[in-house]
Amino acid sequence: MANVGTIISKFNVEYQNKTPKKLKIIDAYLLYILLTGIVQFIYCQLVGTFPFNSFLSGFISTVSCFVLAVCLRLQANTENKNQFQDISPERGYADFIFAHVVLHLVVMNFIG
Repeated sequence: MANVGTIISKFNVEYQNKTPKKLKIIDAYLLYILLTGIVQFIYCQLVGTFPFNSFLSGFISTVSCFVLAVCLRLQANTENKNQFQDISPERGYADFIFAHVVLHLVVMNFIG
């Protein structure tokens, strides 16, 4: 058990020291979206799925937001610069915002 604690503390120290602030903000957003999806799933298990379209659109929205944020984190990470040579960080953020606008329009239409 001491090995697990050592690994976690070493990971935390390296994360705090080596991760840029922009990536930490994206990670906080990812954690928020993950917790939102977990709360929605637990609510569905405890209360029920009526109306099903609302639950489904909300849960799909959280999963999609998580995927879009992971893509943004990959593009914003300076260590991945060689894989995204043609995409600037500003373009990555613009794509993220545009994809979110389209996603939320579709979700609002699906709730209907």
